[in-house]
Amino acid sequence: MRLMRTLALGLLLTACSAPQREPAAADPEDSDPEDSGGLEDAWDPDASLKENCWPDLGNASGGFPDYEPLGITPGHHCSGTNHQDISGVEKVVFLGDSITAGTPPTPAGEIYRAVLTESLKARFGDDLEVADCSEFGARTDDYLRDQIPRCFPGVEPKRTLVITTMGGNDTFAAASDVLDGGGTGDALDTLNEAIGHQRDAMRWFRDNEDALFPAGVFIIAGNVYEFTDATGDMSSCPLAETFGFGGVIPELRDAYIYLNEAFVEIAVETRTDSIWMLESFCGHGFFAGDPTNECYRGPTAEVWFDATCIHPNPAGHAAVAQMFLDVVAE
Repeated sequence: MRLMRTLALGLLLTACSAPQREPAAADPEDSDPEDSGGLEDAWDPDASLKENCWPDLGNASGGFPDYEPLGITPGHHCSGTNHQDISGVEKVVFLGDSITAGTPPTPAGEIYRAVLTESLKARFGDDLEVADCSEFGARTDDYLRDQIPRCFPGVEPKRTLVITTMGGNDTFAAASDVLDGGGTGDALDTLNEAIGHQRDAMRWFRDNEDALFPAGVFIIAGNVYEFTDATGDMSSCPLAETFGFGGVIPELRDAYIYLNEAFVEIAVETRTDSIWMLESFCGHGFFAGDPTNECYRGPTAEVWFDATCIHPNPAGHAAVAQMFLDVVAE
C-alpha cells in the first residue's frame, strides 16, 4: 500500500513542470576579498551556473534545477546564493525540521547546527547568542504557526542570522494525500501550499525588519535534497522497506526541481539566501559507489545519509554546516 501511494505521487509529479517566471531583478552584494579564498579566480563569468559548479552532474534529458532565469546572484563557492552581505551577527536563530533539530544516531555535537554554531562563534565572537526553535517533523506552515512566534516574540535588538531547513516533510504530506484517498489535485495543492508557506515566512522577516529587527536580520534556508542520486530508486537505502517506502520512482526528480526552483525564486524575491543541498548531496546518496550514476563523484565519495535514509550522517551534517558557512562568508 505504501509503495502504491508513493508511485501515485510520482505519477502526479511527472506532470508538474517548473512554473514559467519572468526573470527577477537580482540584488548583488559585494564580496569580501578576504573571504573569497581565490573563488573569483576559478569562476568563469561566461559559463553557466551548472558549468561552473556541477559540470559533471545530471543529464540533459532528465533535467536539472535552473536558477539563473530567476535572477540569482550565485556564490562562487557553489554552496548557495550570495544575496546578502552577512556581517556583524550578534545572534543566530535556528528554525526548521529534523535536519536542523538533529536525529540519532548522529551525536548531538555532530549535527550541523552544533558544528555551524562553533564556526559562527569563531567568526563573530564567543558571546554570539544562539536560539533554536526547530522541531522533528516540522513543515513549512510551522514557521508562522509556531516557530517564528516562539523565537521572535517581540523586538529583537541584536543583529540576527536565521538558519533553517524545511520542505521534506511537506513532500511526505503530499504523498499522504494520495495515500489517504485524495485526488492528485490534493497532493499538488499540498506542494503549492508549502511553497506559499515558505514565501510567507521569508516575507515576514522582510516585512517586519524595520519594526522588529532594527539592527538587521539575515536569512539562509536550505533547499530540499534526496537520497537516491537522481535515480528515484527508493529501495537503494538498505532500510527503506523498514521505514515503509520503496520502489523506483524516477518522476520524483520533477518534484525536487519544481520545489527547489520555487524556493530559490523566493530567496530572490525576499533578498534572502538559499544553500543548494540537493546539488551538493547528489553523488553522496546510496548510489555513491556506482560509476554509471549521473551524480558519481569518484571512488572516494562518501554516503552522507544515515540508516534512516532521509537524515544526514555526521559527514552529511558537516557538509551542510560548511554550505551555510560558505554563504555567510562570501
